[in-house]
Amino acid sequence: MKYFFETYGCQMNIAESAAVEQLLISRGWEKADSPEIADMAIINTCSVRASAENRIFGRLGYFTGLKAVRNKDETAKYKFFEKATKLVQDGPVPLTVVVMGCMAERLLDSLKKDWPCIDYVVGTYAKHHFGEIISAVEDKKDAVPVDDTEKYKFAPLSYEQGSKSTFVPIMNGCNNFCTYCIVPYVRGREISRPVEEILQELDTLSRYHVLDITLLGQNVNSYKSEYNGKPVSFAELLQIIVDHLKEIKSSIGWVRFLSSHPKDFSDELIEVIAKNDLICHHIALPVQHGSSSVLKAMNRRYTREHYLELVKKIKAAIPDVSLTTDIMMGFPTETEEDVELTLDLMNQVRFESACMYYYNPREGTPAAKMEQIPENIRKERLQRVIDLQLIHTDEQMKKRVGQKVKVLVEGVSRDSQEELLGKTAQDEKVTFKADKSLIGKFLYVTIESLNGHTFKGQVCET
Repeated sequence: MKYFFETYGCQMNIAESAAVEQLLISRGWEKADSPEIADMAIINTCSVRASAENRIFGRLGYFTGLKAVRNKDETAKYKFFEKATKLVQDGPVPLTVVVMGCMAERLLDSLKKDWPCIDYVVGTYAKHHFGEIISAVEDKKDAVPVDDTEKYKFAPLSYEQGSKSTFVPIMNGCNNFCTYCIVPYVRGREISRPVEEILQELDTLSRYHVLDITLLGQNVNSYKSEYNGKPVSFAELLQIIVDHLKEIKSSIGWVRFLSSHPKDFSDELIEVIAKNDLICHHIALPVQHGSSSVLKAMNRRYTREHYLELVKKIKAAIPDVSLTTDIMMGFPTETEEDVELTLDLMNQVRFESACMYYYNPREGTPAAKMEQIPENIRKERLQRVIDLQLIHTDEQMKKRVGQKVKVLVEGVSRDSQEELLGKTAQDEKVTFKADKSLIGKFLYVTIESLNGHTFKGQVCET
């Protein structure tokens, strides 16, 4: 039988899709190159922004038409389902549509009613039912009931077949309740994964010769668990992981983490990153805004001054650190002075890159009830931030030209079949001429030039 996946949103969704995919593969299922020929289509959804949900609604319209064709509905007038039309020549061919993820959790009671093409709505706390869903599809049985549990359950493995880089979830949920964010409502309260489970997954990934892992959580800095009878913070977890990887002589050579909340980024964490060469010197540190008054309205629970002092500590301890961030413009209460403060903070920090967007209200969050800034003003303020960040990105990346860097070779460059594409520990892209046998390996490259936001280099050591 064949499955088809569509994943939207954050890295956690990618990891959770990979976990379900592992289950399907273990049951003998194969990946379909399009939903038109799949037995089951799974859409992993995102609710962070309204635009993400609107895109998914559009896809559900597509699946409504696809199921009509697959069911040989004579009223279906969809002529663009070529593969599906050939598939049903001898009779109807059923397609099971599953919607999972944050949007599924947010619209748990209404989604299936509004979109009859959906067979299963699997919320954040119901993923453990996938084994039963797969069995029902295999046996051509009616849909089985899917109920939420009271506690989030981590999958034992979130690995994409054949990949050298993978995500390892260590937390789920969020306790921060930023006034603009819907995540605490669809992901629930913070829960930390036991240390033993994390180490077991790393052992499995080592057997698969994975080279690069990213520890995931909505706020990894607030990780709290126990190990050998002692409490464990995120900084201590990082050290435990590094020690374990060295002890088992793991293939894993790089450890990263996402996402960090500035209020929980401790001095101990900075020290652990600085002293361990397995931990990449790339830190995503979302500031969201450069004005303390706007940060207070956002309920971020740190000030502009705290953030700048934290950056100062990080740069002093880790001189080659690559700092990236998230910036939101046009939040309710934002003034022109607040915009200037944000631009000034950017000029002080000099981020290598940033995820930049203007505020869009999310139903059910406190900020949605505030007086909104007109969209044209939000867009204009965002454009000023984008223009400045492009200058900073170019400036920061040009500093790297001439350096010798460690690179994980990911594949062949899209621009030239004679060049390979790799990424640095700072998560930068670099192309270079080398034999394809080096794909999936570490090597050293001397950066010779910058082309847009991609380095060009020459291999100096394998």
